[in-house]
This record gives sequence, C-alpha cells and structure tokens, in this order.
Amino acid sequence: TMEERLVVGAVDEDRFDRSRRIQWLDLEAIFRSRVLIAGAGALGNEVGKCLVLSGFRRITVVDMDRVVRSNLNRCLFFTKEHADSGSKKAEVLARGLESLSPDVRARAVVGRLEDLPGSFYGGFDVVLGCLDNIAARLHANSHAYHEGRAYVDGGMEGFTGRVTVCIPPDGPCVQCGMNRSHAKVAEMRYGCTGEGVVFHEPRLAAEITTTSVVSAVMVRECLKIVSGRRDLCLRNAFYYDGQRNVGE
Repeated sequence: TMEERLVVGAVDEDRFDRSRRIQWLDLEAIFRSRVLIAGAGALGNEVGKCLVLSGFRRITVVDMDRVVRSNLNRCLFFTKEHADSGSKKAEVLARGLESLSPDVRARAVVGRLEDLPGSFYGGFDVVLGCLDNIAARLHANSHAYHEGRAYVDGGMEGFTGRVTVCIPPDGPCVQCGMNRSHAKVAEMRYGCTGEGVVFHEPRLAAEITTTSVVSAVMVRECLKIVSGRRDLCLRNAFYYDGQRNVGE
C-alpha cells in the first residue's frame, strides 16, 4: 500500500531488499528450493556462505572428513577448537550455516557420497559439487543427471579454478570433459586426514581468494537455475586464472 511504501527506513528492514532489485531473481523459489553441498571443505564453506546470504534456506551437507588445522586458512566456519577435537566437517558447516540466518535449516550427512543411494539426489533441486577427487565428481554428476537434477561442479588448484554447469537432459556433463589422463587418477583422493587414501600424492596448492571466486560463480549459477533462467547459465566450462587475471 501507499502507507507501507512511505514508511521511513522500511527497505532497510528487508534482509533481501537489494536482491529484490534484480528483476530476474525469483526469491520465493530460492527460499523453498533444496540444495545439496557435496563436500564440506574450502569450497563447501564458501559455497555454503554464499548460498545462505543469497536466500537459500534448505541445505544438506555431505562429507566424511574431520577438521584439521590445515583447513583453517580457507574455511570460514572451522576453528582451532574444531581441529583439536576432530569435529566432523559436515556437522560444523551445517551448524555454521544455521548461525548466519534463523530461517536456515541445514542437515549434515557424515559419510562417503558414494555410499548414499542414487535416489538420494532426487530430493534436491540443485547439487553443488565441492569435491576433491575425480571419482566422487563422476559419481555425483551421474546420479544427479539420472535423477534429472542440475549439477554445478567446482574445482581449483593454486590460483586457477574451474566451474562446470550440467543441466539434464540437454548439454554436456562432467564426464564429457574427461580425457585419458583423468582415468588414471580417477581413484586418487586428496583428503585432509588421509582416511581412505589409496595413493600417496603431494597435497594440491590452495588459497582462499581463488576458492572465493570459484564458489561465488557456482552459487551465481545456482541462482540462475532456481530462478528459471537456465538461458543465462554458463555453457560448457568456465576457467579462471588469478595469475593472468582472466576468466574464460
């Protein structure tokens, strides 16, 4: 009403006032959508933060690992106390997301993604892959695709990163971008705790600014998908190089 529009400071009371000014964003769809974060490490932390601040309220987090000190330079929700106590990443991240907004309901699933039934993916509108190995990516991608769910995959090493958007039944999926060299390392896992690692490999380089860029692009694509603007989504893959200051 005219009376409501004239209330001084009314727009400042609306948490999502600035988001409402983006005409194509469907906030009601965002509020009720169900999102899965596969992986609760560096990408999972940043993706979760961006999801909640963007308005997502129903979030499930899956991860098998525990917090260690090497996580602390790029994981917003993890603390020294979490590392010292060996807290489960999924549980810490879920509670951290709920702390950002009283409207958020975050569920933690502690365990291997590969151990969950294929039908599990059907309970979500979008699956966000924040994973550290090729085998898990292929697993999440194939099951999301089979259930007709959009899958947004992110990855990075040092100052470079990549985001792939897979929307069934049209367009490519993660497996389409794989080559012969990927098959050789498909079973390698770069976990922080070493649990379940089959091959001994050096840790990959990682730093927070690249993590933040990649996760922001992932959530931006999630906003487009949920708002019904798949026509705006990335096609194929997006690459980011922070050393050359380019994205393509």
